[in-house]
Amino acid sequence: MSDGTDAVLECVGLEAAIETAFGVVRDGGVVSRVGAPQYAKVPMDFGVFMRNITLTGGVAPARAYIDELLPDVLDGAIGPGRVFDRTVGLDGVPEGYRAMAAREALKVLIRP
Repeated sequence: MSDGTDAVLECVGLEAAIETAFGVVRDGGVVSRVGAPQYAKVPMDFGVFMRNITLTGGVAPARAYIDELLPDVLDGAIGPGRVFDRTVGLDGVPEGYRAMAAREALKVLIRP
């Protein structure tokens, strides 16, 4: 049995995150990129290839869950955890995107 985890979700979209994912997945494991990657090339060199790692991914179908889950998040029934580290109103959306782009915020929750 090799060290590492069977499956890794890379949800950040930065090159350092995919490199970390390749570092913690076991030989023969799966790395899945979820969301929107911020770069075109994946650093999957010969060493990673020879470990028989599967790379997969796609856009997260977040819209499919919004109607069901968002009311629970806004009411406090579901706690999104530490993912959302800033909250803005609709008028603060541009500032929220700027903060994420500048790496001042991880994810911004927009309250209508």
